[in-house]
Order: sequence, then structure tokens, then C-alpha cells
Amino acid sequence: MSMKRILIVVDMQNDFVTGALGTPEARAIEKNVVETILGFDGDIYFTLDTHGANYPRTQEGRRLPVAHCAAGTDGWSPTAAVWMALKERNVADERHMVCKETFGARDLPFRLHDDMGRDIDEITLVGVCTDICVISNALLLKAFFPEARLVVDAACCAGVTPESHQTALNAMRACQIDVV
Repeated sequence: MSMKRILIVVDMQNDFVTGALGTPEARAIEKNVVETILGFDGDIYFTLDTHGANYPRTQEGRRLPVAHCAAGTDGWSPTAAVWMALKERNVADERHMVCKETFGARDLPFRLHDDMGRDIDEITLVGVCTDICVISNALLLKAFFPEARLVVDAACCAGVTPESHQTALNAMRACQIDVV
């Protein structure tokens, strides 16, 4: 029986890499993320941070008053290199895309359950930001799939700052998530 393995590519969108909230660290991991997508042996899903016109009135918008990832804009789109890798793997479609309006993709565990069942062996997460959306999704998935091995690939993640990236990795380790 083959292992049920899933890769979750978190928010590798233009606004988080080169746009409004881009960082040198996010740009630096893009190549690693692309290589991971192309070499991954299992199912692949990707999340898209997605905001609308009401963003400034949301709690997040009041705390982070930087317009980003507005649905349908270039900033909302995956980076060109990530999109090409997803297309090469035949997963650049709505079945594999999970739009989310908050840090954690609330629908993601249900989508995985519907597609794969509860007996998922391993879930790997890569992307940005380690200290916000990656950790939120990792903990959400750990709660929903407690017996699956959860893995975060540190070389394929970037935080808001290098320090907050490291803090998030340490927090995930404490929650029995394997950081590789």
C-alpha cells in the first residue's frame, strides 16, 4: 500500500514574494519551493491569501493596513515560477487551489478529507509566511489529522523576519511538527 502524502504550498503569491509584503527571504526560497513542487511524490495543493474590498475593515486589515492579495490582481497570483511548476505537475486548477481570507485555510482540512480520507500519512508545508500562515495551517492540519506526520521544510519557508521565522519553527517543533 502506497503512502498518502500531501504537499501544501502556502501563499507563494506575488505580493508576498516581490510585491507589497515581499521580502528578500521570500525571494530566496522561491527556487527551493519550485524544486520541491517538481520533485514531490504525492498530491499537491496550494493556498491563496485572498482579500476583497472590505479588507481595511477586517481585524487583519486594521492591524496590517497594507493592501495585498486582492482577488484577481497580479499580487494575488502565484509567482510565475511557482505557477509554472504547478502547471507542470498538472495541479494549477481550482481543485487544488484553496482560497483563504484569513491566516489558516479553514476549508483545507475538509478538502483533504474529502479527497484523501482521514488516513493521510504525511503532510508537508512550504511557503510564506512561516510565522503567520504556515504555522496557522500547520496547527490546523495537526488538529484535524493528529496521526499524520506533519512536516515543515524550513528551507522552503520564509517569515516576516528571520527571527520570527525561527520562533515559528520552534513553536511548531513544540507541537510535534517535524521541521526539516
